Amino acid sequence: MHPSGADTVLVRHGDVGVKSGKVQTEMERRLRDNIAAILADRGIDAEVERRWSRLLVHATEENVEEATTAAADTFGVQSASAAAVVSPEQAVIEETLADAAREHYHEGTFAVRARRSSKDHPFTSAELEREGGTAVWNAVENPEVDLDDPDITFSVEVRDDEAFVFLEKRDGPGGLPLGTQTKLVSLVSGGIDSPVATWEVMKRGSPVIPVYLDLGDYGGIDHRARAVETVRKLAKYAPEQDMRVRKVPAGEAMTLLGEEVGPARMLVFRRFMYRVAEHIAREESAHGIVTGEAIGQKSSQTARNLGVVGTATTMPIHRPLLTMDKSDIVARARRIDTYTDSTIPAGCNRLAPDYPETNATHEIAQNAEPDDLFELAKAAAENVELIDL
Repeated sequence: MHPSGADTVLVRHGDVGVKSGKVQTEMERRLRDNIAAILADRGIDAEVERRWSRLLVHATEENVEEATTAAADTFGVQSASAAAVVSPEQAVIEETLADAAREHYHEGTFAVRARRSSKDHPFTSAELEREGGTAVWNAVENPEVDLDDPDITFSVEVRDDEAFVFLEKRDGPGGLPLGTQTKLVSLVSGGIDSPVATWEVMKRGSPVIPVYLDLGDYGGIDHRARAVETVRKLAKYAPEQDMRVRKVPAGEAMTLLGEEVGPARMLVFRRFMYRVAEHIAREESAHGIVTGEAIGQKSSQTARNLGVVGTATTMPIHRPLLTMDKSDIVARARRIDTYTDSTIPAGCNRLAPDYPETNATHEIAQNAEPDDLFELAKAAAENVELIDL
């Protein structure tokens, strides 16, 4: 929803604004470039301008809605608003508010919010809210004011030589611009958790290298397909990044674990998995490993077990979902559009033992490992296959 004549998207960032001046400038430039990349990837003809502590997307009336959606899908963006740009004169602003009210305000309650960038204007923010509210009130039938929780908010931002009038703030992901942190390897199974974990670290500015372990007979074509499709959805948030899936052949190792390892099988598999990720991370100059693990979600993810399996690698293991409830993870998966692909039945649970180890020690895990487990991990990582999206 936006006023008639809206052809500009007002983009706000959050965490970027608390950085030092030099860092903020660098991050704003990266954010500008990232928004431009998403616009170009979606075929939206628009230009991105960095100005003051805001970014502006100059679009057209015809594509401003699409441009707003693209900006709101960009990591580092707190919110985006499709705005009409008018002269910073009070009469012009009031007329624009009245026109917007006649077009969009038909029932419920309203409020007017205004802010100005300097005190040089011949009106205060409070005066503009009051007079703008009067303009809205006179423009419609049966208006009702609610300053605490209105059904529709008419907003104005006044700068030195222009004013922006808008009706909504579309939430973005927040976080930091992608590419402002170092690369991480993300272990993506295609289940619900790992794509969400990947999205979370991308939100904090880290490009990811998606790694999928092909489980051979323990996985199958559906297991592979859902992993690739979830990464494809994530890649839409990062068109300027290399999001090709690194497929690692792990079927031989899975067969060995299925035949030789008992209750600690899933722990040994995770240690194998981390070691594969470490080899790829070093090859790709990445600086950590990302997983979708959460405390207590599975038998292999008890707090004690997580400590045991993590010793397989010297690289930091990032677990952004560590304390999240499953319902919250599912909600995030739905929001980022990976949930449907993640719930394709894949039949990959046959590796789990009937009575899994839930309270392991380092000795239990290491004694359960085949002697050549880490050699198998190295060999698997050296035979990685790139899957284009």
